[in-house]
Amino acid sequence: MSALGGIVFLWLAGSAFASQSGLGFSVHTLASHVPGKTALIVGGIQGDEPGGFNAAALIATRYKIISGQVIVVPNLNFESIIKRSRGVYGDMNRKFDQVSKTDPERQIIDKIKSMITDPGVDFILNLHDGSGFFMPIRESDMRNPDRWGQSIIIDQARMPSKYSGLFCDLAAAARQCAADINTHVINSDDTVHVRNTRTAQGDAEMAKTLTFFAMKNEKPAFGIEASKSFPTPDRVYYHLLAIESFLKQAGIFFQRDFSLTNNEISKAIDKDIALTLGERRILLYAENIRKHIYFLPMEKDGELNFMGNNPLLALVHNESAFDLYHGNRCLSRLSPQYFEYDLGIDHLEIEIDGRKKQVPFGSRIQVKKQFLVHPIPDHRVNIIGYSKQDITDEAGVLITRNDCMQRFSIDRDGSIFRIEVYSQGKFNGMVLADFRPGNTTSDMVGTINDIK
Repeated sequence: MSALGGIVFLWLAGSAFASQSGLGFSVHTLASHVPGKTALIVGGIQGDEPGGFNAAALIATRYKIISGQVIVVPNLNFESIIKRSRGVYGDMNRKFDQVSKTDPERQIIDKIKSMITDPGVDFILNLHDGSGFFMPIRESDMRNPDRWGQSIIIDQARMPSKYSGLFCDLAAAARQCAADINTHVINSDDTVHVRNTRTAQGDAEMAKTLTFFAMKNEKPAFGIEASKSFPTPDRVYYHLLAIESFLKQAGIFFQRDFSLTNNEISKAIDKDIALTLGERRILLYAENIRKHIYFLPMEKDGELNFMGNNPLLALVHNESAFDLYHGNRCLSRLSPQYFEYDLGIDHLEIEIDGRKKQVPFGSRIQVKKQFLVHPIPDHRVNIIGYSKQDITDEAGVLITRNDCMQRFSIDRDGSIFRIEVYSQGKFNGMVLADFRPGNTTSDMVGTINDIK
């Protein structure tokens, strides 16, 4: 598996789980199979703007498109996102007019340009977090015509006269979006305005941007700027309001599995984030994960095989460990213990609250009270956090939550524990036992494929 600057990236096609591609950003195609317009949504072009890339990730993972199609790139400048930088190699949003052949980001720029100019794409939304609050008339240092936050950006009022497709009147579409947002502002001071940069009339900086490149190629494009004065969930709230307005104007209908409140958005950003490692035999939940996971059984001299269900997940190699990131937040450090892998078996038989189940490696079981792993000849079961004198193989032992030392759980609440299996010193696989309260089905078995 290749990496860029020590970062292991994830490339996803549609909603499938896949290993990393060299480009380092992910593409998610949300198709309805009902004819309609196609939107391209881009987040993370500048890595220090979490409102934009978290909003795009929510569209990619928690929205269902009912008509038309939405293509989402949530993490265009992934390395800069991880490093909390506007641009590790300079401002990526100033490279769409010209980019050097030696620029490390040239391949990324060429790829997103080809997506923008694809005949099937009808319009583009580029998500940003901007400073202060744009106001047509100066009110203060943070509220004036030189600020960018809380604005819908257009490069000109109308598309060229020969263009006859969607959003010919850019200004009207942007005004409608602003009006839709302003009926749902959290505070009256959060009002959104339209900012026309009139790029073709001499704005040299805006002439280098993604949206102006789209305009020159006869594709309507809008910049959406949430204010950096807000915490991330509030920024995401305003981004989603803007995105939904443009989708509705284009006749693209959708559903989402959370309510548009900053509290529900905050939960949705982190909900059910998970990853697999080691031939999909190790499953970890990133939500509420401990700051440090020790002795994770990784394959000696093998590829990492990192996969996840969220486009903002990445692993950064850090000396002898790996740092797990979600966007620009480091969630945990994973310290490996290296083993040879033995893939001779692929599941366990586990009795969960009195019911026997076959459980594949890389799965989670939900436990109300107790579980018991059935013995496997010539294999040893190690339940991390359980310790009893003179027991070396913990198969056949009835385990409750109170039998496990909480500090060895993978979550900060002390509820999720690792069941590891070994044979002759080689690692076979892992299952997670989840004792979290509120489990509705005591013997549920879940893998990363079951998590939206």
